[in-house]
Amino acid sequence: MTDVAGSDESLFPIAVLIDELRHEDVQLRLNSIKKLSTIALALGAERTRTELMSFLTETIYDEDEVLLALAEQLGQFTPLVGGPEFVHCLLKPLESLATVEETVVRDKAVESLRLLAPEHSTADLEQYFFQMVKRLSQGDWFTSRTSACGLISVCYQRVNNSIKMELRSLFRNLCSDDTPMVRRAAAAKFGEFVKVVEIDHVKNELIPLFNNLAGDEQDSVRLLAVEACVVIASLFRHEDIERYLMPSIKHAIDDKSWRVRYVVADKFVELQQAVGPEITKNELVGAFGSLLKDSEAEVRAAAAGKIKDFCHNLPAESREQTIMTHVLPYVKDLVNDSNQHVKSALASVIMGLSPVVGKENTIEHLLPLFLTQLKDECPDVRLNIISNLDCVNEVIGVKTLSQSLLPAIVELAEDSKWRVRLAIIEYMPLLAGQLGVEFFDEKLNNLYANWLLDHVYAIREAATNNLKKLVEKFGHEWAQNTIIPKVLNMARDQNYLIRMTCLFCINVLAQSCGPELTQKVMLPTVLGLASDPVANVRFNVAKTLQKICPVVGSGALQNQVKPCLEKLNQDSDADVKFFSIEALEKVIQAM
Repeated sequence: MTDVAGSDESLFPIAVLIDELRHEDVQLRLNSIKKLSTIALALGAERTRTELMSFLTETIYDEDEVLLALAEQLGQFTPLVGGPEFVHCLLKPLESLATVEETVVRDKAVESLRLLAPEHSTADLEQYFFQMVKRLSQGDWFTSRTSACGLISVCYQRVNNSIKMELRSLFRNLCSDDTPMVRRAAAAKFGEFVKVVEIDHVKNELIPLFNNLAGDEQDSVRLLAVEACVVIASLFRHEDIERYLMPSIKHAIDDKSWRVRYVVADKFVELQQAVGPEITKNELVGAFGSLLKDSEAEVRAAAAGKIKDFCHNLPAESREQTIMTHVLPYVKDLVNDSNQHVKSALASVIMGLSPVVGKENTIEHLLPLFLTQLKDECPDVRLNIISNLDCVNEVIGVKTLSQSLLPAIVELAEDSKWRVRLAIIEYMPLLAGQLGVEFFDEKLNNLYANWLLDHVYAIREAATNNLKKLVEKFGHEWAQNTIIPKVLNMARDQNYLIRMTCLFCINVLAQSCGPELTQKVMLPTVLGLASDPVANVRFNVAKTLQKICPVVGSGALQNQVKPCLEKLNQDSDADVKFFSIEALEKVIQAM
C-alpha cells in the first residue's frame, strides 16, 4: 500500500478502502462502507464512476449488514457521481444488491433505486433503468423477480408507449409467477401500479390479474390483494366496481383463511369509503355483520374496532335505522364475547355510537351495554369505557350519565376485592377529567377520601399517587378547599398507618401545589407529627421534610425545618436518626 501511495498519492483513499473492505473484521468493513461518501469526494466524480462503482459491483459478496449499509449509501450518491446526468452508473451495484438472498438488503436496494428513478432523464430511464427492470423481471432467481415488482411503477409514467406495453407484460408475468414469494411481491405493489396505469389498461389487462391474485392458492397473496382492491375501487365508478370488484370482495369476506378475513375487517372502512354509499348500503352492511360474528376472535376484534367509523360513514338518511337493525344486534353479542381482545376493541369505540343514534336510543339500548362493560373482569374493557365517557356525556348529559353509570362505578369502588377497587382508583383522574370538578366534588370526593383511609396499603398508595393528577386537572384552589383539609385531618387519626398516609399525600401534593400552600398549610402538620409516639411516623417526617425542602423557602428551612430535624437527630430510634441525618444534609444544601 505504501508503494501505491508513493506512486500516486490520489490513489491512497481507494487503496485504504480496498484494504479495509478485505479486512477480516466485519466492523471494519462496515465502517469503511459508511465512509463511502468521504472516499467518493476524495476521488472526484469521474473516478467514483469509473473505479469505485466497478470495484463495489465486483465485491458484493459480504456480510448482510455490510451490504445493507452499501445499499443505503448508494441511494444518496447522485451528487457524488456527477449529478443526474450520470446517475445511471449507480444502477449496476444496486441491481446486484437487489438480487441477494437477504430480504432486508434487497428491500433497501429497491428503496434506493426508487429514490434514484426520478433523477434519471427520460432517455436514461428508457435506456438504463428499464433495461435493469427487465433483467430483474426475467432473472433466474426469485429474489431478482421480487425486487422487480417494486420498480415497475416508478418508471412507468415517463417511458414511451411501447416500453409501457412491455412493462405491463413483465408485470403480468410476475403476477402469474410459479414462486409464491414473487406473486406476493406483485400483489403488494399491485395498488401502486394501478395508480399509474391508464384506466382502460387497468380494466382490460390488470383486473384479470387482480382476480387471479385474489383467488390465489396462497392466503399470503390473497390478503395482499385485498389492500390492492381498496386502491382499485377508489379509481373506478360505481358500475365498474359492481362489475369488476364485487365478486372478489365477496369472496374475500367469506375466505377460508382467517388471515384474509382479518385484512378485510382491518381495511373495511377504507373499502367502504372507496366503493361509495350505494354499494355500502346494498352489499357491505351485511358483509360487516358476518365479520362481526366471525368464528375467529382476531377477525371479530378487527371488525369491532371499526364499528364507530363504519357507522359514521353510512349514508346519513338511513344511518340510524341501519345501525339499529343491522349493527346493534351484533354489538350486543360482542359485549359478552368470550375473548377479552374483542371486548376491549368494542369498548374503545362503542361510546362513539351515541352521537350517531341519538339520546333516546343511547339511553334505551347502549347504556345497558356500557354498564355490562363497566363491570367486565378485563381491566382494558373498563378503561376503554371510562376513557370515552365524554362522547356519551355530550349526548345524554351528565345528570343521566351519573344516574345510570355512577352506581356501577361506586359499586366497583367499594368492592370487597381490593384489586377491583385498585382498578377504579387508577381510572379516577381520567373519570374526573371526563365529568368535571363539580360532579367530582358532589359524587366522588367522599369516595376518594375513603380510599386514602383504606385498610389495604396498595389502595392508599394508588389514591395518594393519583392526587397529583387530580390537582393538575382541577387546580391549586380546588386542592386547598377540598382535598388538603381531608389530608391534614388524617394526621389526627388514631391509626399510625393513616398518619403515615397523610405524610405520603403531602409528599405528592407539595410537588403540585407549590411553595405557598406547602409552607403555610402543610408544613405545620408535618412538623407536628415529628413528636408522634410511633417511630415509623417520625422517620417518615424526616423523609417528607427531605422531599419537600426544594419547595419550602430558605427562611422556613432555617427557622422551622432544620431545628425539627436536629431534634429528630437526637431520637432514641436508630431509623429516625438515620433518616434525619440524611434529610439534614439535603436541607443544608438547599438553604
